[in-house]
This record gives sequence, structure tokens and C-alpha cells, in this order.
Amino acid sequence: MLRRLARFSVTHRRLVAAAWVVLFVAGIAIGSGVFDRLDPDVGDVEGTESARADARLRALDPGGPSIAALADGVDPRDPRTAAALRATAERLRAIPGVAQVAEPLSGPPELLARDGRAVLVAVEFAPGLDDDRFDQALEAAEAELRRLEAPRVLVGGGPLQDREFEDQVAADLARAELLSMPVVLVLLLVVFGGIVAAGLPVLVALVGVAGTLLALFGISAATDVSVYSVNVVTMLGLGLAVDYALLLVSRFREERATHDLPAAVEETVATAGRTVVFSGLTVAASLAGLLVFDDPFLRSMAYGGGAVVLVDLLAAVTLLPALLGMWGARVRPPARAGAQGSGLFAAISRVVQRRAALIVVLVAVPLAVAATPFLRAHYQQPDASFLPTGAESRELFETLEARFDPSVWVEPVVMVADAGTDPAGLARVAAFGDRVADLDGVRAVGQPQPLRDGVAVMEVLPEGSGTGATAARLVADVRALPRPFPVQVTGDAAALTDYQATIAGRLPLAAGLVVLATFALLFAFTGSVVVPVKAIVMNVLSLGASFGALVWVFQEGHLAGLLGAEGAGSIDPTVPVLTFAITFGLSMDYEVFLLSRIKEAWDETGDNDLAVALGLQRTGRIVTSAALLLVVVFAGFMAAGMLTIKQIGLATVLAVLLDATVVRMLLVPATMKLMGRWNWWAPAPLRRLHRRIGLDEQAARPRAQPSWR
Repeated sequence: MLRRLARFSVTHRRLVAAAWVVLFVAGIAIGSGVFDRLDPDVGDVEGTESARADARLRALDPGGPSIAALADGVDPRDPRTAAALRATAERLRAIPGVAQVAEPLSGPPELLARDGRAVLVAVEFAPGLDDDRFDQALEAAEAELRRLEAPRVLVGGGPLQDREFEDQVAADLARAELLSMPVVLVLLLVVFGGIVAAGLPVLVALVGVAGTLLALFGISAATDVSVYSVNVVTMLGLGLAVDYALLLVSRFREERATHDLPAAVEETVATAGRTVVFSGLTVAASLAGLLVFDDPFLRSMAYGGGAVVLVDLLAAVTLLPALLGMWGARVRPPARAGAQGSGLFAAISRVVQRRAALIVVLVAVPLAVAATPFLRAHYQQPDASFLPTGAESRELFETLEARFDPSVWVEPVVMVADAGTDPAGLARVAAFGDRVADLDGVRAVGQPQPLRDGVAVMEVLPEGSGTGATAARLVADVRALPRPFPVQVTGDAAALTDYQATIAGRLPLAAGLVVLATFALLFAFTGSVVVPVKAIVMNVLSLGASFGALVWVFQEGHLAGLLGAEGAGSIDPTVPVLTFAITFGLSMDYEVFLLSRIKEAWDETGDNDLAVALGLQRTGRIVTSAALLLVVVFAGFMAAGMLTIKQIGLATVLAVLLDATVVRMLLVPATMKLMGRWNWWAPAPLRRLHRRIGLDEQAARPRAQPSWR
């Protein structure tokens, strides 16, 4: 099938290229509209206790969105300042769609800074406004707040913070592409030594990115697309496109040495194209593991990731053959290879195999130790502190945190109680609040506020931040208290606690699906059950080390200044799950390419040590180049302004680096030396199955039967 597809693409190369040009234009013109549809909410899971309680509160006491302005460097006791504040508040109240305005002169005194030199003005909009009316009200209120007379005015929060998230995502994506693409192009020129050969992967990558934006735009019409998914999925598409095109162009150069141009294209797609297709399916299967989670963010990553893999695969096996049909004559064959088993990577393999047991200990133990910081990870849902330094909403939050009463900036733990309609109901809730006040970590407990239908709400202010360890422990303690009436606990800390519980509950299933898909693919390529198990264990080691580095850098602050992430103190709970799904699939690109060549050499020679050396030598240059290019692409994440994107970037880059270096060049040859002929063991029924469905780059050619007994 792949051979026929390649023949069609070469024969009708202008038509195929024109179709992809149309897709590229549509992706840029239409797909860029996805930035206006992004969902800033991350970690919202329906059905949890906190989600149910929050839904009840919105139904019983619907409040509209709100924004706030900080006037810094003013003294509200000054008559002119006080008059200006009152006049601003009156003009805000007159704006259609504004429900209420709060300022310290006529409202809560907590809206005045502790040093008396700053005031906060909060604006709440009426609930249920249609988009046009709300946009008009928001624009008018923001303009009025920015006219406050003060040395420094900060306006943010609510929908303005959401807008900052969306704008930052678009800016991060543009910056990442601007930084990575020139480096990728230079590296491709070094690898191939020619402009045409180097330019082909870049063209495929650009088309892949445009197709990804178009796919995300379509997905956004059916479901929420997270504000973070555009960065992650687009950069994933860029990396995969370069990766796949690099493998195919490299194989095409080899085939050009013995075939004419059309035959070389067909042979390339029939061999290396097979590896690309099944490697892509593994990445898609890994991302599909995210579908088991209830979080819309993780689901949107699965949808978007599956779409980008499909776009990149189609571009690799249709557009690239068409481009090779047009310009392939300018792609030079590689220089003549050296003797069998000679070369740098073969030499490394032999050195490692002479000290195999020692190498395994010296590599595996440090990787395991590097993973230990992950055991003390602290998680936090993205908020204003995840925006880059200098972002207005972040400056607003940091100023409130430093100079205002905690009741202004600390999100409370909220209790929703079914108090009943009798007059004694509120007294029972207040008595329960007295018991809550005795718990460790409680700063203050508010008075119960009655709502409709016998429901009362009471706020508990925790010590520390609203999502810190103290607040999380307080949620558990409140839920564990005996109570004479039903009580639901919600708020940011409760939502984070429930989110982590849902992730932990579904994680074994997701990991099982990813591992099963990985095992199935590697078995199909090698016919062994030992090699896939070792590959999975080694991937877990490299991933664990990268997760440990996440905590060491972002939570504990080591080297955080180099990434512009000082004082983060926490990890986004979605990052480890997402990184696991992405990098576990990506690492299989290299595992499949390497192990299929090792298996090919094993079938040819029956010599395990020689097969490992030959496999490393035959794949060393191209896999190293592919990994380096992928690292450059994902390193663009670390230059992002959004903290979540930085964390994904660091974890992904480290995982790919470890997999392409210490795992591929040290652990793989060492463990294969120790296992010897047992590397290729499989039960007899599975060996017979593999003879029927085996998938490797030589599948289209006769080969010797494996010599394992």
C-alpha cells in the first residue's frame, strides 16, 4: 500500500503539492482563529464533590465575572483622592452590565493596603449577559479603571487574566518557532550538507503546523480546546514532522545510490515509511491514553495530538514523496560507508559491552536517584503566578499578596451546608464552624450566609496560600469531621485535591494503555517479548529522572533563574501526565528505528554483540540528529512565558536527551550484552504470530529466519 501511495505521489506530484499548499493556506487563514476559542480553565473535572458544590452555588447565587484595579501610591484619606475614588465608583456603577462596585471608602476596609498607600477597586458584572453586552461592559469598565489617578494602576483578574493567558500563548508560540526554526535549518544543513535536502523537512514541518492549527480549529467547534494545547500540540507537530522527514530523506539518500529517482522514492516510503507510520501510530496511541481522564484539558491534548500525528504522517508519505519527485535529483547520496561494524557508534557499543554490568549500575542507579525529588512534588492549578514576570495580572496578584489582608488574595475553603429551613439551621452551621476553627491551619472562619432552599455557605480562610499544603490538609480535615447535616467542600484547594484524586484514580489505566501499545509495536518489530519490556523499563527510568528535575528546578528553585521561573514553588498537576504520554510515544521513534536495525543484523549474523554494534552504527548518526532536532524544537517551550509550558519543555527535553544518549548508547548495548540470546526470546505462539505480522523496514524483502532456539 505504501509503495502504491508513493508511486501515486510521484506520478501526480504537482497535484499532491498543490493540495498541500491549499491546506497550508487554509491552516494559516482559518486555523489561526483557534486562538479566539481557547479555554483558559485547566483542571476542571465534573462530578467531583468540589464541582458539584460549585455548581450548586452558581445555581443558588449566580454571580457574574469580576475584574479589579489597584491604585498604588495614593492616600485615600486625602480629600481629593477620596472624591476621585467615589466619582470613579459612581461612573462604574452607571455602566450597563455592571452589577456592583466595591472600594474601601464605602465597602470592605480590607480593600485598603496595610501600609495605607494603595487601594483596590473591584467590579462585578451582572450574570447572564450575552457576549456582545458583556464585551461592551468589560471594555467600558476597564477603560474607566485605567483612568484612576495614581502613580501606578494595575487592572486584571477574571476575563482580563484569561485574555492575558490567550495572548501569552500566541506570543509564546511565535517566539518558540522564531527561535527553533533557524537552529533546525542550520542543523539540517550540517546533517545533509545541501540546501534542498535540508529544506524538505522544513517544508513538511511548516505544512504540518498549518494543518495542526486547522485541525484544532475544527476540534474547538466540538469541544473545549485548552489554552495550553496550541503550544504543546503545534510544537509536537513541528518536532514530529522534522523527525519523520529526516528519517525518510536520509533513507532516500541511501536508496539513490542504487536506484533511479522514482524507484528510490518508492523504496524509501515502502521501508522507512513503514517505520514512520507505525512510530506515529505509537505516539497517537500514547496520547490516546489521555482520553481515560475526565479533565477536558487532557482530552483536548489527546484530540489535538492525534490530529497532528495524522497530519504529519500524511505529509510524510504523500507530500514528501511528491517533493522528492520534483527535487530529489538535487539530493546527493551519502558518502561511502566504512567497513561492516566499524565507526564511532560501533566502537562505543563494544566498549560498553566489555563492562556491561558496571555500566548498567552506573547509569540506572543515578537515574533512579534523580527521580526521588518527584516523590515530594507539590501541585498547584495555574493562576496569575503562572504568567511571566511583568504580566499585569501577575503584578496585581503579587502586590495583593505582599501588601493586602489575606482575605483579599487567599482563596477560601468553602463549605456548602444543607442547614434546613428552620431558624435553628444557621445556628447548627455556626456551631459546626466553631469546630472547624479548632482545626490546624485555620486563619479565620466566616459567619454562615443563608441562600435559598435551606442552603448556607461558610468560608474558611486557610493559613498560607489558597492551594498550599496547609489548605489541602484543611480540606481533608473538614471532610473528615462528623457533621449533623450534609456538607460539601469546594474552593480552589478542594478542586485541586479532587483533581489529583481523579488523576491518580485513572492513571493506572492510562499508563497501562500506553505501555500495552508500546509493547505491541516493539514486539511487532522485533518478535521478542524481552526487548519491549527492557525498553519500557528504560523509558520509565529516563522519565522518572526528568520528573525529578521538574521538582528540583521549579518547586525547589535550583537553576530556576536560568529559565525565568524564580519562586514558582509548585508543579502544574497536568505536566507529569502529559509529558508521560508525549515522551513515551516519542521515544519509540528511536527505539523502533534502533531495534529494528539491531533485529535485522541479528537475523543476518546470529551474533548478538555484533548485531547491537551494527544496529547502533547504522542508526547512530540519523537518530542522534533526529533527537537533537527534536530537543531544539521542544527547547522553545523553555523560552515560553507561561510556567506550564516551561515545565513541559524542560521535562520533554530532558526525557528525549536521556533517551537518545545514556539509554540508547549505554543502557541498550549493556543490557543486550547481559541478556545475550535471551534478548530475542518469545513463546512459540508469539513467534508464529510475529512471522505473520512482523513489521520492520525490511518487511518487503526476503530475510533469514531468526536463529534463536
